[in-house]
Amino acid sequence: MRARRLSNVPGFGIDKVAAAAGADPETLRMENLDTDLSPPPGVVEATRRAVGEPGYNSWLPFSGRYDLKEVVADHVEARSGVAYDPYSEVVITTAEGDGLLDALLATTDPDDEVILTDPTYAGMINRVRLAGAVPKFAECRVVSGEWRLDIDSLRAAVTDKTRALFLQNATFPSGMVFTQEEWSAIADLVLERSLHLIYWGSMESILFDDRPLIHPASLPGMRDRTITLGSVSIEYRMIGWRIGWVVSDADTADAVGIAHIYNGLVASGFAQAGAIAALTSPSDDLKKAVQEFQRRRDTVMQEMAGLPAVSASGGWSLLLDTETMGIPPPEASRRLLEQKVAATPMTVWGENVAPSYVRFVFSREPVERLQQLGERVRRALT
Repeated sequence: MRARRLSNVPGFGIDKVAAAAGADPETLRMENLDTDLSPPPGVVEATRRAVGEPGYNSWLPFSGRYDLKEVVADHVEARSGVAYDPYSEVVITTAEGDGLLDALLATTDPDDEVILTDPTYAGMINRVRLAGAVPKFAECRVVSGEWRLDIDSLRAAVTDKTRALFLQNATFPSGMVFTQEEWSAIADLVLERSLHLIYWGSMESILFDDRPLIHPASLPGMRDRTITLGSVSIEYRMIGWRIGWVVSDADTADAVGIAHIYNGLVASGFAQAGAIAALTSPSDDLKKAVQEFQRRRDTVMQEMAGLPAVSASGGWSLLLDTETMGIPPPEASRRLLEQKVAATPMTVWGENVAPSYVRFVFSREPVERLQQLGERVRRALT
């Protein structure tokens, strides 16, 4: 018999789409958050050098190697303008999953409420439930062809039981990027209600059309209210390394560290060596990767011309409203797969908004293959 905490925690569905797609090389693999772009130069070599070295094959330090903590503190300061002490305000985690749950366990109690956007990453929603808290949703709307946060919906979602806002930027799966006005409204609410902002910034620099990077910790009063989570998985294309971090004020970081010891325990030492190489790699590598992702975004939108697809302002994926086309997303996903397009329905990736959409990940397929997308989608859905 399953524990009651799992009663509202569904499976992802991504693995089912991937299994159905099999290994057919003709299928456009747009169901999972993968990429064919290589990690930055020097990462693989640094990782190989560390493998087998005793210092990289240890349980200690539990909260991460000091050299990586120092690099992470520099990384976050460069993006936010806010300084953090690497030894008391940084915890190294086993990439996204541990850090997300650690932060929730450190800041919420059972039956507390946590506000997320709709749509948002299902792994965020269901980690709220695993922590014993209750997810509540602020709806996002399509305005002038892009996603926007509904500020009225955000304020309406907050109650006396709310303890945290749990947000991404860029937002997965929609590719929404918060504006200065939206960040200001978020900060005002956090400060007004004495909430935590659990901010997942793993895609924060994958921004298109010259959008600026706005880090919420840089806003007045937000330094000690913001818990920043990051990783090398997305921006540095290092999914298999499984290295992430949590950065916050010292008291919160201590609580996160305790949760981490009993959840993830310790991140791989030699993978941490690779993370250092990534975070200190030349900035032009990341810039080139973002340019390539924007090319792929543009290609997908060109292929979807005339269909109710919503452009991504950043990140690795965008959404198509198949409900508007009269096709439930699970049925649309099945029909797309028949035409050799693997795409995932967003059935449990929100409450009222996300279930109308199918997600297309554009980070894995090169432009030449993405140029086949439009014909296949139209055969499947029109």
